[in-house]
Amino acid sequence: MVISSDDNKANAVVPRNCQGGGRNAGQNRRTLSVINQNLVQGRPYPCVVNKRALVSDKHEICEKKQADLGHRPITRRFAAKIAGSQQQSHAEKPKNSNPLNSKPNVFGKAIAVDDEHKTPGDQQPEPMTLEQTEPMHSDPDEMEEVEMEDIDGEGVLDIDGSDANNALAVVEYIEDLHSYYRKVECIGCVSPNYMEDQVDLNDRMRAILVDWLIEVHDKFDLMQETLFLTINLIDRFLAKQNIIRKKLQLVGLVAMLLACKYEEVSVPVVSDLIHISDKAYSRKELLQMEKLMLNTLQYNMSLPTAYVFMRRFLKAAQANKKLEMVAFFLVELSLVDYGMLKFPPSLVAAAAVYTAQCTVSGFKHWNKTCEWHTNYSEDQLSECAKMMVGLHQKAGTGKLTGAHRKYCSAKFSFTAKCEPACFLLENCES
Repeated sequence: MVISSDDNKANAVVPRNCQGGGRNAGQNRRTLSVINQNLVQGRPYPCVVNKRALVSDKHEICEKKQADLGHRPITRRFAAKIAGSQQQSHAEKPKNSNPLNSKPNVFGKAIAVDDEHKTPGDQQPEPMTLEQTEPMHSDPDEMEEVEMEDIDGEGVLDIDGSDANNALAVVEYIEDLHSYYRKVECIGCVSPNYMEDQVDLNDRMRAILVDWLIEVHDKFDLMQETLFLTINLIDRFLAKQNIIRKKLQLVGLVAMLLACKYEEVSVPVVSDLIHISDKAYSRKELLQMEKLMLNTLQYNMSLPTAYVFMRRFLKAAQANKKLEMVAFFLVELSLVDYGMLKFPPSLVAAAAVYTAQCTVSGFKHWNKTCEWHTNYSEDQLSECAKMMVGLHQKAGTGKLTGAHRKYCSAKFSFTAKCEPACFLLENCES
């Protein structure tokens, strides 16, 4: 090995048999250094996943944004509501010596997540479609039967015709998928009276937890599917496992963590969940509850929620953005109400779309296309729709106003300010 003084300064000591010569190696090495420098100084490769700033590392940002939220911190409000609900507990249930608010709640910061500034480069591209040389249905009689199915003299629209060239819409299997969802949705349902088996909890405490989680879900800017799966996990777990009220908030946090792992791309870290609970629980307690919940539910998380049916039924209703917002506002109000558990998820979704149509249009509206794709008639939806209108009427009153505040914001087009469809109540009463 021969090393010159110039090469010693410019190049690393490398064997000739590996680099092909001292002088050439120096040139190659200098060329690589220029490339590396250009890569470091160049524009980074666009990343699909934009990680959010951790809440626990942004205390100063939280303090600056506290004044802009316009309401009390959600963690402090959760503990205060649970404390108030103890006075409304059933008389036959024993009092717990360690209620949820036995520990002073000094959490003075609301959840603050930096808004993600999306650039045109971060937008997802158009989904790829397969080029087809022949139509999906080669038989014209078959196409006519799909598009012009006749029920009581009124035609049923083919809502999937526009997606025939979209491979991601799985038009060939969509009907089979929803037929399967309807068969297995009962597995994810719980008894509407399961709270009677809980010794230290009542339906009011469940409502407080769900109302709080709606706000947490909004502050973390999570996907809509995550909220519905979170509530489903809570109800299925409480239906099988007795929990003291001191651990109820922990159950909600763990359910949201599991739902995020199932639905989200970027999952909130455990320290963030501990932070929003005012550090009422340790990391060890949260992970232990996670194991308990998964074992209790036998790791079964692939169950259809109301969200799955909502998307299909809104498509059948040819919903615009306003109708979609109203429907999701009504169904989130239904998540808080314990009495809505007596309805299966598909009926709740259909009733939300029906009530939203009546709310937006101002008259009863349920055509044959909606009835065909939901498998529910207007009469079958009347009871659930009546309850939704009642929830809409009192959404901004009382203490459980999380969903109302969420949909009163500009982000959701001030949807909660629309007038409820009170005429549905009058028709039901008559």
